Amino acid sequence: MTDRKKDIATGVDSSAAPTLEDVLKRAGKSQDFHNFAPFDSESYIQVSYYKSMVDEQKLTLSLLPALQQNKSALGHPHSFKEILPFDDIILTADTHEIESKLCKGYLLLQFGSAAAECLLVNISNDLLGQRSSNDTENEFSVVGPKAGFVENLDTNLHLLRQQMPVPELIFRELTMGSISKTRVVYVYLDGVTNPQLIETVEQRLTSIDFEIFFDSSQIDQIIADKSNTPFPLFLSTERIDRVAFAISSGQVAIFSNGSPYGVTGPSNFLDFFISPEDYYLPWILGSFFRLIRIISVIFSIFAAPVYVAVLTYHFEVLPDSILEPLIMSRLHVPLPPVMEVIFLEITIELLREAGARLPTKIGQTLGIVGGIVIGEASVRAALTSNILIIIVAFSALASFTTPIFKMANTIRLLRFPFIIMAALFGGLGLIAGLFGLLGHLLRLKSLGMPYLVPLYPFRTGNLQDSIYRASYQHLHNRSKFLRPLKLSRYKPSPEKEDIDDE
Repeated sequence: MTDRKKDIATGVDSSAAPTLEDVLKRAGKSQDFHNFAPFDSESYIQVSYYKSMVDEQKLTLSLLPALQQNKSALGHPHSFKEILPFDDIILTADTHEIESKLCKGYLLLQFGSAAAECLLVNISNDLLGQRSSNDTENEFSVVGPKAGFVENLDTNLHLLRQQMPVPELIFRELTMGSISKTRVVYVYLDGVTNPQLIETVEQRLTSIDFEIFFDSSQIDQIIADKSNTPFPLFLSTERIDRVAFAISSGQVAIFSNGSPYGVTGPSNFLDFFISPEDYYLPWILGSFFRLIRIISVIFSIFAAPVYVAVLTYHFEVLPDSILEPLIMSRLHVPLPPVMEVIFLEITIELLREAGARLPTKIGQTLGIVGGIVIGEASVRAALTSNILIIIVAFSALASFTTPIFKMANTIRLLRFPFIIMAALFGGLGLIAGLFGLLGHLLRLKSLGMPYLVPLYPFRTGNLQDSIYRASYQHLHNRSKFLRPLKLSRYKPSPEKEDIDDE
C-alpha cells in the first residue's frame, strides 16, 4: 500500500485516505485528464486516465473492444480482470494507490456506482519520446540526463509527467494564433505556485492576438514585461530536468506544439548562468563552476573595451614591462585601436554565424581553420596585433560558458556599445556604460518580478542558490521572491555520524 504521508500542496499529514471522488476531482484540474462513460447501458462503467501518459492505441484497439465484447460482465470487476487482454491489471480499493498509478500511466475502470473496488490497467506509453534524436544539443552536460523535449506537444507533456508523476502537476491548454490554431499549454504545480502568478500568465496568454506561432520563443517575447531590451526575460530550455526544477520551485512553464523548447518564468538574471550540472556535482565544484561562468561573462564584455580605452587614453596605467611588447606588437598596425577591435570582433561573429548555419562537420572545420587562417593573415598583413588576437579569442571563449543560448547572444551584443563608449570617452565611457547597463537591468521585470532579484531587492536568504550553490542541507526551501504557497521542499537529513566498531 502506498502511503503519502505528506501532501505536496499543504505539507500536512494526509495519512487518512481520500475518497475516490476527491482523487478524480483533484486529477480533473489538469486538462490532460480524461473521464468518460464508454457505453450507454444500465451497467455503469467509467473510464479515467491521463492522456499524456497512456498509449491511446491500446485504449481504442484493445481495451474498448474488449469491454464491448463482454458487456455481460459489466459490474463485475473480478470477471474483467480475467477477460481484458493485458498482463498488468490491479484490483484495488486503495485510493492512494489509485492516485499514484494514474500518474504513472494506468487507466482506471469503475464498475457500478456502489462498487468498492476498481480496476487499474497498465496501458502506459513508456517509449513515447524515447528516441535517439531527442538528445539536448544546445544545453549538453557531461553528468545528468541527456534526453530533451521534441517538437510534439503530447510527447513533451508525457516526458514531463514521467519526471513528475503527481496529480498536483496541472496542464492548462489554450488554442492560439488566428491562422495556425497552435496548441499551447502552461504547466504549474498546484498548491505550490502562487495563484496570482498563474492568473498573470493566463491573462497574458489569452490576451494575445497573433496569426501564426512557429515556436515558443515568439510567445515569451509577446508576453514579456518589456520588449525594448536585449536581455531574455524568460528562460527557454530543451532540458526536461531544468523545466521540472523550475515548476517545483513555483514557476510556470509554457509549451507550444511544434517547439522543442519549454519557456519558464518568472526568471531572474542569475538563472541564465545556472547549469543543471551544478546540482549533479558536489556543491563545492558546482559553486566553483558557477562563479567561473559569471567571471567569464564579465571578462567577455569588458576585455576588448578596456584594451581600447587603455591604448587610446590611458597608456600611463600600463607598467613598463607590458608597455614595450604592446608597442612592438602595434608598431606596424595602421588602424586605431577601436577599428582594430571592431574588425576582429566582426570577424569572430562571422565565423560563429557561418559555423552555426553549416552542417556540423563542415561548421567545426570552418571555425577552426577559418580562425587560424584569418588570425595569422591579419597579423602578417599588419591589420591587428598579436595581443589583441589573444584578448578577442579569450573573450569569445569566455562567452561560450553561458549555459543559455539567448543570454550568450546578449553578451555578444553588449561588447560593441562598450567598445564605442571606450573609444569616445575612455575609462569614463566604460563607467558611464556600466551604470547605464545597471540602470536598464534595474528597470526590467519578468512577470512583475524584479529581474535582478535576489541582488536587488537584496534577499540574503536566496543567495545560497544564485551566485553559488549551497549543499542540499541548505537548499530545502524554495526561493521566497517567487512567493510559493509552500516554502519547504523537503526535510533536510540530520548530520551523518559514523558507527564506531567495537
